[in-house]
Amino acid sequence: MSAALLIDLILWGSVAAVGFIAYRKGPMVMTTSLREGGVDFIRIVPRIALGVIGSGYIAAVIPQEVITGWLGPDSGWLGVATAVVAGAATPGGPVVGFSIGAVALKAGGGPPQVLAYVIAWALFAFQRLLLWEIPFMPARFVWFRAAVSIPFPFVAAAIAMAIHKP
Repeated sequence: MSAALLIDLILWGSVAAVGFIAYRKGPMVMTTSLREGGVDFIRIVPRIALGVIGSGYIAAVIPQEVITGWLGPDSGWLGVATAVVAGAATPGGPVVGFSIGAVALKAGGGPPQVLAYVIAWALFAFQRLLLWEIPFMPARFVWFRAAVSIPFPFVAAAIAMAIHKP
């Protein structure tokens, strides 16, 4: 059994288990949760499709030499630093961040560099700090959180370089 199939089975099993729990709480809970989940599904699927299709366009438009030059396996620590800056500068949600990471891998980006990009995007995307975190938490806390997160993409890239994976 492939890992993807196993993950799918676990996710669908989890959904079925939570659905059963909702059903046990009453038909109204089940109906309401199914309706809300369905509406979320209908709203999110087009965004995911746009992100995946858009990443295909990005892969076609950006010359492979650019990706391999800046983020390729031979770019070393300069490529990792470039990836961290690019990750922090990338706006958008997971569809954008992960799609760009997938495009970089397909186009010849080095796994440590792409790992650093995705981790930097996930930990301290600048627009997310400004638009989401600072409005909800004290700015001093947000900047401190971002500052202490800076080493993580570099550490992850170093580990990937040391074990020659993924």
